[in-house]
Amino acid sequence: MKPARDVYIVGVGMVKYGRYPDKTVVDLASEAVIAALKDANMTMKDIQMVGSGNLSQPVGQAIMRSVGQTGVPVVNVSNACATGSTACREAYMSVASGAFDIAMGIGSEQMGKMGLLGGGRGKKDPAYSTEGVQGSGTMPSVFSQWGTDHMRKYGTTFEDFARVAYKNHKNSIHNPYAQYQKEFSMEQIMTGQMISWPNTLLMCCPTGDGAGAVIYTTEEKARQFGCKTVKVAASVLTSDPWTETGEAILDVNAVTRLAAKEAWETAGIGPEDLQVVELHDCFATAEMCHYENLGLAADGEGPRCLKEGEFDIGGRVAVNASGGLISRGHPLGATGACGISEIVWQLRGESGGRQQEGAKAGIAHVIGLTSACTINVMTA
Repeated sequence: MKPARDVYIVGVGMVKYGRYPDKTVVDLASEAVIAALKDANMTMKDIQMVGSGNLSQPVGQAIMRSVGQTGVPVVNVSNACATGSTACREAYMSVASGAFDIAMGIGSEQMGKMGLLGGGRGKKDPAYSTEGVQGSGTMPSVFSQWGTDHMRKYGTTFEDFARVAYKNHKNSIHNPYAQYQKEFSMEQIMTGQMISWPNTLLMCCPTGDGAGAVIYTTEEKARQFGCKTVKVAASVLTSDPWTETGEAILDVNAVTRLAAKEAWETAGIGPEDLQVVELHDCFATAEMCHYENLGLAADGEGPRCLKEGEFDIGGRVAVNASGGLISRGHPLGATGACGISEIVWQLRGESGGRQQEGAKAGIAHVIGLTSACTINVMTA
């Protein structure tokens, strides 16, 4: 759907991912908000609407009490791993529709050492549960199942998936906001603790604490405040289409393919026009599948493109130059807002050692099971 008017991102802020037992989630979100306001040359008095994403609790109004209560509408959002990006889309849509001229999206989460082993469907009612009978609904298992399906169809190897993690950990050493910031060898990745075949520990995203904020406005307001601008060419949100496979296990491919189709149609560009991509690599197997779901590689060609360096910084399209979820981290509600921030920094040429030179177009992609997918297409 084409917006009623063009929308620009003029301010982004993020806190370093990690674990902050001495801070609250409101503290973390407030830091991100203040950073975004500073980036946009604005104050809270200029913000007309706020979308706040947090998977655990509605904290939008509490954040406003911390950074400045101005009485503006606050919409609290919970949408699985797509929570933060959905909150940002609420802010984007409020400007695109003409309802407001300046809006802010916030994503935040404080998970500590909480893992992602929960989430199986129907576990509480044995009469209806398919857990352990038709695959598994736990997150490591879901994405491992799709990885082994990729192996079956295309001959993808364990080493191919490990190469995803190797790339992302290597990228993260240049990202001051990343949780790991450490390079690991292929041997370390492949011989690590097996979590769910073929994903070892270093092929899985770490959870933790984090927050990000994004400010949206019109071209006129951007000029008024003297902002640096990145245009939002498309902001798409989809849910699962029906698939026969999805009746047995969660279909992580169909929802992204649907969102990608809508994103390219709305933006008027395609995957061949991108230089930077932040995609949802909660597990190494997920990144491999999404190369193809997003059209960055033909079906079955993801492993070859990765091996030949096409997805490296300096390659055809830098995928997860931030380190991705695997190395930057994945505090659920924060992830979407921070992925958008990473693309904005890339398109402004402000990504330091992880910069993809000449970046003019990029996307931030998130999926949340079950099930939502957001794709934000941005251009310099």
